[in-house]
Amino acid sequence: MTTLDLALVAQLAVLHLGSLHPVERALTLALAFGPFVVLGAVVWWRSRHAEDDPDIHNDQDDQDDGEQVPTQRDR
Repeated sequence: MTTLDLALVAQLAVLHLGSLHPVERALTLALAFGPFVVLGAVVWWRSRHAEDDPDIHNDQDDQDDGEQVPTQRDR
């Protein structure tokens, strides 16, 4: 089969299936974009709480007291 034949078969399959029901369309959009919306909400939520928590920003300051924390390679 050539690419033209494959394109024709794909077009015929779409025409055969017909348009999506509104519920199916909503479900498809939710499955396609829902994970990105949830990820954006989680990032926003965590960054909002990170600004309120001073311990998150001071982790680097605790390690600057002269002691070196061994890494996995140093052990």
